[in-house]
Amino acid sequence: MREVFADALLIAAKDLRIEARSRVLVNQVAPFALLVLVLFGFALDADQRTLRTFAPGLFWVAVLLASLLAVQRSTSLEHADGAHTGLRLSGMAPSSVFLGKAAAVFVQLAVLEVLLVVGIVVLYGSTVEDPLLLVVSGLAAGVSVAATGTLYGALASGLGVRETLLPILLLPVLAPVLIGATRAFDDALGAAAVDGWAWLGLLVVFGLVATVLGALAHGALIED
Repeated sequence: MREVFADALLIAAKDLRIEARSRVLVNQVAPFALLVLVLFGFALDADQRTLRTFAPGLFWVAVLLASLLAVQRSTSLEHADGAHTGLRLSGMAPSSVFLGKAAAVFVQLAVLEVLLVVGIVVLYGSTVEDPLLLVVSGLAAGVSVAATGTLYGALASGLGVRETLLPILLLPVLAPVLIGATRAFDDALGAAAVDGWAWLGLLVVFGLVATVLGALAHGALIED
């Protein structure tokens, strides 16, 4: 088990080093997500009170749309130069590869969420009323999106599905995460009178199931 996590850290570090050099998160993903918030703000043409009400939902729509870019890049990294073959021949457990790639996507999403929280505070005038719930639900939703995205990325790769079809496969599955995370943020930002901690349970269960399922099935999914 220790070796599995050690190899997963190596995979995550590799992907994050590639990201640090390419700066796709900084140059493409983050500006795209912030642009989504700005465009929604103009499209609603509403006052600050209305924007604060819709802020949690708009936040997570922006995160999910931007996460598709991160997941697609994570999937394509190993296939651009045939590195996925090298990983299979390296002796690393498939679960290590899955956990490492999911961890790298999660780190990128965590950074993105921090930027977008600042975005909704500045653009929509939102206030954080429950910081602990905001952080915990953001992390739980990030794990869910990263694990599910990595799982479906491997599935699409194994089936030879074009990357452009990945969003069609992934977004419907992430609907529970979008709903649960939005309701949790409703409570954390004071946008609606809901029990955000109850919705957090949905995010935790979803994330655990996606992580375990992905770790167990990754080897079979990427077989040629």
